[in-house]
Amino acid sequence: MKPVRLNHNCSTLFNAVAIALSLSLVSVGSVSADSGAGITFHDIAAGDGAGITYRRAGSPSRDAIFEAIRTQPVFTFFDVPRTPEKARGAPGVAIFDYDGDGDLDLYVSNGPGVANSLYSSQLTEDGELHFVDVAVQAGVAATDMDSNSLCYGDIDNDGDQDLYVTGAGEPNRLFENQGDGTFRDITASSSAGAGNQYPAGCSMGDVNGDGLLDIVVANNSATWDHRLSVFQPFGHNAPNQLFINAGGNTFIDASATSGVQTLVGLPPGESGRTWASAMVDYDLDGDIDILFGDDQGAIPDAASGGVDRGIIHLLQNDGTGQFTDVSIEAGTNHPGAWMGFAFADFNADGYMDMFGTNGGDYTLQLFPLPMELGAAASRWFLGQADGSFSSPGVGDLVSTVFGWGVIAEDYDNDGDADIMYYGGLDTGPYIDKSNPGVVLRNDGLANFSYDLEALAGSTNHSRRNPQGVAAGDLNNDGFIDVVTVSNVDIPESFPLSMYPIPFGSVMDATAFYFPSFTPSGPGEFVDSGLRAVDGTITVEVNSADNGNNWASVDLMGTVGITSGGKVNRDGIGAVLSFLPRGGEKAMYPVVGGASYGSQDSLTVNLGMGHARKGLVEILWPGGVRNRFYGLHASERMTLPEIPCSFDADWDSRHDYRRCVRTALGELYHAGKLDRKLRARLFTSAMRAYHDARENDDGVSSDDSRHHGRKPTRRHR
Repeated sequence: MKPVRLNHNCSTLFNAVAIALSLSLVSVGSVSADSGAGITFHDIAAGDGAGITYRRAGSPSRDAIFEAIRTQPVFTFFDVPRTPEKARGAPGVAIFDYDGDGDLDLYVSNGPGVANSLYSSQLTEDGELHFVDVAVQAGVAATDMDSNSLCYGDIDNDGDQDLYVTGAGEPNRLFENQGDGTFRDITASSSAGAGNQYPAGCSMGDVNGDGLLDIVVANNSATWDHRLSVFQPFGHNAPNQLFINAGGNTFIDASATSGVQTLVGLPPGESGRTWASAMVDYDLDGDIDILFGDDQGAIPDAASGGVDRGIIHLLQNDGTGQFTDVSIEAGTNHPGAWMGFAFADFNADGYMDMFGTNGGDYTLQLFPLPMELGAAASRWFLGQADGSFSSPGVGDLVSTVFGWGVIAEDYDNDGDADIMYYGGLDTGPYIDKSNPGVVLRNDGLANFSYDLEALAGSTNHSRRNPQGVAAGDLNNDGFIDVVTVSNVDIPESFPLSMYPIPFGSVMDATAFYFPSFTPSGPGEFVDSGLRAVDGTITVEVNSADNGNNWASVDLMGTVGITSGGKVNRDGIGAVLSFLPRGGEKAMYPVVGGASYGSQDSLTVNLGMGHARKGLVEILWPGGVRNRFYGLHASERMTLPEIPCSFDADWDSRHDYRRCVRTALGELYHAGKLDRKLRARLFTSAMRAYHDARENDDGVSSDDSRHHGRKPTRRHR
């Protein structure tokens, strides 16, 4: 399709809005598609079902600012920078087993004056889901806090997961899990509060290889009381931060000395406008790298005479916690409005790929920016052998929609990573509602198509403004479920407007927006009188009805358990590869916070198609590689770090065997595995040693390249 160039100037922004508003207003019901027998998702939280009664409270101060602007006699383009950002907050969601009972629980942030929610799963033996909110009893209500993004991980390696919650214009909070179903606020003693910033995300990972989880905080701007940072490239942004875990639940601020604030394309001392963050070993070298997703806002890009402020900054770790921004060399320096990240190997070539949510094509129709169709696409980046990424475009999708939170999971268990993303953008004058909930089905080679069957049979998000998105198998049926949280919802009785320019995409039919203002004259607008209502949670359970097989794996680092263990207890930062017998290899990193302000379950769910067995390979932080052969369909396995890499340069097989036996003995005596698993792990370890030297992985010689030593992919 020939690119459509959207080239508005500032004076025509609201004329475009006026044209769009003059179109017929429509009410949105369900999205139609051909019927079929594919995967769909059912929201069990609808109508306060399953014990979920969440309503997102806004920020009273920012709400008041916006209401004052809405009630003035005339609203013009020049009032837009005065409107507040995130007046109704930026809620995130985490899926984790906080109490260690084997069921996944939900933590969701809320606004000031209303408690955050910790929904404890009451999963029954027959798979029925119900939740009880225990945030107050557990000590994580944070009722006085304007809570937003969050991440979790076992910061003290004591076997339970601790929680980090960011606040808008106030210190973030760190809650230590006590192991008895309660948490303790250790913000003050930990020195991890991070000041009074406006963070949009956080992530945990061990950047210096000491076995302790460190914390990255993605700060968006100095304030959300106005939108000046959208229109001015610098001066209102806030620098991102890195806190190094010093042990004893204390942290050291290494932001200024680690390189995370030295970003390419920006003047010295200036910061971007960051919405997304992640810590992941993108180059598969055994250490944790950092990504920041920045927002171009209303600033023209360099090609249009402006500055490329909003790129994906890729910070490469040298292995000691010192970072270098290699965005230009890696090819991630595409200007956009990057909002969320997800990672997997989409095309089964053995390299890490990623997906970034972006402004999309429809939202730009009402903005005074020169932009071609696809320039702001939510898109995938494919990892290359040299450590760079290619950006192949969106192919047959034609156009993409706005997105915040995103997951890369095999939702249909056919053996490859698919993509699901959600979101809506409150611009001040209107709320973009072009995204009804996107489900992109992968063909295994990174050719994605809209799964209209899943969309038609699942929750329609056209009247929700989802922010945080996370995935996990909530009912233990082997298929991933999805949780989203919105900051506002739009009542069914309110009309939605359709964007004026179609692109010939299936998403044209659901490309709506919600007008906060209506035209009253040339370039002048008045309050529409329409008010969105408090946001909600969806808990969307997978129909799990296509007959595909699955297995699931939890990882356990063994620092402090085995004499050679170096990995944090949660295994965060590891990269797990899986090769089902007769299938293609999949790859998933274990990430301690990404998407948008949210975190998936750390359990890795593996689709197997019709295969009955498969091979797992783990690249642990630090570079050790382990393999596990014969993972069975429907098997749930916890695989520990064995600090004996099968592909290392051992003096003899005997030395390797002794290392493995010692580590497994230590794990057994610590009560971390039983005799049967100990024997299976030993057998797999010895087979891995043999296969690595025979260039034979026991499955297919054609796939051996995926399981031997990795290629060198460093930028220097």
